[in-house]
Amino acid sequence: MGLWFTEKQTDNFGITAKIEQTYHTEKTNFQKLDMVETAEWGNMLLLDDMVMTTEKDEFVYHEMVAHVPLFTHPNPKEVLVVGGGDGGVIREILKHASVTKAVLVDIDGKVIEYSKKYLPSIAGKLDDPRVEVRVADGFMHIAESEKAYDVILVDSTEPVGPAVNLFTKGFYAGISRALKDDGIFVAQTDNPWFKAELIRQVYADVKEIFPVTRLYTANIPTYPSGLWTFTIGSKIHDPLKVKEDRFFEIDTKYYTKQLHHACFVLPKFVEDLTV
Repeated sequence: MGLWFTEKQTDNFGITAKIEQTYHTEKTNFQKLDMVETAEWGNMLLLDDMVMTTEKDEFVYHEMVAHVPLFTHPNPKEVLVVGGGDGGVIREILKHASVTKAVLVDIDGKVIEYSKKYLPSIAGKLDDPRVEVRVADGFMHIAESEKAYDVILVDSTEPVGPAVNLFTKGFYAGISRALKDDGIFVAQTDNPWFKAELIRQVYADVKEIFPVTRLYTANIPTYPSGLWTFTIGSKIHDPLKVKEDRFFEIDTKYYTKQLHHACFVLPKFVEDLTV
């Protein structure tokens, strides 16, 4: 009999993976952290018994968080990632030559430490000279920043524990102040099957603050339901009006310039959450 891990995604549903070995388990100052090897998904990072990322499907989430806003902005130079201690979003940001500085602010340094050790294909760019890593509270970093960034990417866990404040209207207002006059931000906003009201509330809050607000989706098999949403807020630039000459060839496995537009075409029950 093998060892199996189940993430209980609702009271009545979960996702199960066969565990080959456990590399590390620890109760950090902020959350329970486990790094395991799975038979299907390769190495997997778990926080508070929730799947954060895996070697096999991580590219979907990280590419879609990063490239949709970075191609929408005409000249992104200074970019902030709130959370994202595994380093995957940073890796994707650095594929844009215009970026001169990528700041990562994660409250839990242990996530960074063990991602570097056990997820090198994801965290391998955290030592790049364009990257500044800060172990700090992202909520406070936003509150203390003003017109500092072209693009802000909120790569948070689900709204539990230290991430609760990252799903509030006050946080989005702080992001608006931390962005330059033509800035853009994206936040992961969970799934429409189990967290419909969360998506509806976040979208409404962001829409009150940002002139351009849109919802888009991606398929991420190890996340609850497999259908994941992202909310983009922009002061000026519309992701659906990006000119053809803005796109350039980029090394990706999921994101394409065609998908850039297609990901905003929503199933009716998801579109209804934005009304």
